[in-house]
Amino acid sequence: MAWTRQRITFTVGAAIVVTDLVVGALLVLGSRGTVRQAAASPAPSHSAQLRSPFTGEPVPSLNRVLAVKIDNTTLGRPWTGLNSADIVYVLPVEGGLSRLMAVFSSGFPRVAGPVRSAQEEDLPLLRQFGRVGFCYSGATPKLLPYIRRTARIVNLYAGTTRGYYRDPSRVVPYDLYARVRRLLAKAPGAGKAHDIGFRFGPPPPGGRVTRSVSVSYPAAAFRFTWSAAKGRWLVSMGGNPAVTASGVRLSAATVVIQHTTVRRSRFVEHGGRPPFAKSTGSGRALILRNGRAWAAHWSRPSAGGGTTFTTASGRPATFAPGQVWIVLARR
Repeated sequence: MAWTRQRITFTVGAAIVVTDLVVGALLVLGSRGTVRQAAASPAPSHSAQLRSPFTGEPVPSLNRVLAVKIDNTTLGRPWTGLNSADIVYVLPVEGGLSRLMAVFSSGFPRVAGPVRSAQEEDLPLLRQFGRVGFCYSGATPKLLPYIRRTARIVNLYAGTTRGYYRDPSRVVPYDLYARVRRLLAKAPGAGKAHDIGFRFGPPPPGGRVTRSVSVSYPAAAFRFTWSAAKGRWLVSMGGNPAVTASGVRLSAATVVIQHTTVRRSRFVEHGGRPPFAKSTGSGRALILRNGRAWAAHWSRPSAGGGTTFTTASGRPATFAPGQVWIVLARR
C-alpha cells in the first residue's frame, strides 16, 4: 500500500492543566504498576535523588536496558506488559500498519508481548541506548544475518534464545511472549540507562491548550486525549481505548509526534520493501504534556547519540515525568 501523509488534528477544549509536577509525578508512579528492582546500594539522599534518564522519575538504581518489539494489530491486542515500559515508540511497518518498540529499564514486567519481528528501522533507533538487549521473534531472511553481523545489541532473537513461550489461546504469529526477567538475565552485557537527550522539568513557556491529538498511518490511527483527572494522555487506537490484557488503560505523561523522512527499507519483506522511518537527522515535532501542545524541533545528528528537542524559542522542550510515547510520522 502506498504511503500517504499522516493526518494530525487538534481538539482544543477547557482541559484543566496540571502544573503541580510533584502531584503529577505521584499520579504517574501510582498508575504504571511497574515492579522496581532493588538497589544495589543504599538509596541516595533526597537532595541527590537518582532519576531515570528515560522517564525523569526517581529510581533506586540505573538498570540495564531491554527493548521488545511488540505487535500492534487487532489480532495482537490486548498487549501484556506495555504499561510498564519507560518509552514506547510507534513505528510504521508494511501495509500501512504500525508496530511498537517498548523500552524497559526502570522496572520490568513479568511478561511482555506479543513479540513480533525486527525490521531495519529498529537498528539505528536502538543505537542511542548503547548495547541494548533486543527481544524479537525473527526477521526477513536477509535482514536476520545482517542484524547478527552489524547490530550493536545483545541479540535475544527468539529463534536462538530461551525465555519465550507461546500462548495457546492466540493464533500464530500473535502468540509469542517474552519472559522479561529471564531474558534480561541472558543479557549481562547490556548497557545501563543513560542520557539519550530527554529533559524533564516544569513545562516550557507557551503551549496551546489541547484536549486531544490524532495521528494516522495509512492503515492505523492513534488518538491521545488529555485526562486532567489522571494527569495523563489516554491512548486510543483505531477509535478504541487502548487497554492491556490486565485491564489497564494505556496512557503517557508525554507524547511526541516526531516528523521524519520515511523511505523504503533495503530488505524485502512479504514481497515488498517495508517503510523505514529515519530516527536520525532533524525535523519538526509536536510535544504534548500537561494538557498543552508545543511546536518543537528535534535533532539527532548520528545514530550513536540521543535526540534533543527544543521549542520554537530554542529552549529545551522539557517532558513531564513518566512514560513517554514517541510516534515516528512522515513529514
